[in-house]
Amino acid sequence: MARRRWRRAGKWTAWALAVLVVLPVTLAVTALRAQYAGAAAPETTTRGRDAFWLGHAWVDGRRDASDVAALRRRIEGTGIRDLYVHAGPLEHDGTLPPARKAYPRARWLIAAVHRELPSVRVHAWLGDRLVYEKGKRGGLRLADASARAAIVASARQVLSDGFAGVHLDVEPLHSDNPDYLRLLDRLGPAVHDRGGILSVAVHQIDPLPDLHKVTGAVTGHPKWISQRFFGQVARRVDQIALMSYDTALPTEGLYGGYVAQQTRLALEATGPGTDLLMGLPFFHTDDMGHHASAETVRAAVRGIRLGLSREDPGRRRFGTALYVDFTATDEDWAAYESGWGRRGRP
Repeated sequence: MARRRWRRAGKWTAWALAVLVVLPVTLAVTALRAQYAGAAAPETTTRGRDAFWLGHAWVDGRRDASDVAALRRRIEGTGIRDLYVHAGPLEHDGTLPPARKAYPRARWLIAAVHRELPSVRVHAWLGDRLVYEKGKRGGLRLADASARAAIVASARQVLSDGFAGVHLDVEPLHSDNPDYLRLLDRLGPAVHDRGGILSVAVHQIDPLPDLHKVTGAVTGHPKWISQRFFGQVARRVDQIALMSYDTALPTEGLYGGYVAQQTRLALEATGPGTDLLMGLPFFHTDDMGHHASAETVRAAVRGIRLGLSREDPGRRRFGTALYVDFTATDEDWAAYESGWGRRGRP
């Protein structure tokens, strides 16, 4: 009899645990699918403020005039205005090697783009892996004031070498990082004093309140940042690009709904004086964090348009950011152009 009672109690405990685990997941899945439903407003198309990440091959000698001509044919008339060209990485102390070593063909590229695509701007994409523990090697430590000063000097260097702006991508960026905000407080005036544009790439926003604290405690890497911190960053830059990919979601519907939610959260946090750019996954890695069959350009574009429709369909300072040139396929481009870009539109 006692054994039977224990068995019965074990069954009830198992059922209770199943409900506690399955019910929240079911509710979250249902909510994301609901975000992906409905029709986007017809005006939610490119504003001519889109960006495109380009790899280091464009500034180290591996690309030539024929590649620039092909780039013109690919992006002319699509709404892409800014090119984030990989000019780094930064050294772990925040410095950059001299131009002849870091990006020997940058001046050639800038001149060629200006000739082929006069309205397109070429930015220097700089970044490094962040470390947080004092004395830890293998990355950039923003708590070091000397490293922050070196990054500012590196920004001045790339602007002197002809780039129109500085695009900073340092990861993993922990939410509410005061040293990152201190860096932007110095970097913004330094870039603007030279007539440049400051842009940053940042992580996704907490889909649930304070979720970054949970993932940080469990994994040591807080995947998300708070909406408040996102807004603090946005106020300090000219452009903010949300990397809305690597979500680990398994289907297009869930991914698209998630992107719609991220778009809405980002719009709420970004003031009218900053360009908000939502990332598009022009890459096809298959691993735990990214399922290529789910994280498609088609789903991302639809999610972005739905989020924009619900929050601020008339917002002008808004666009998409395409990652990355060397993995993009014709299918990616077709989904961008038909869903968001200008080509094929009346």
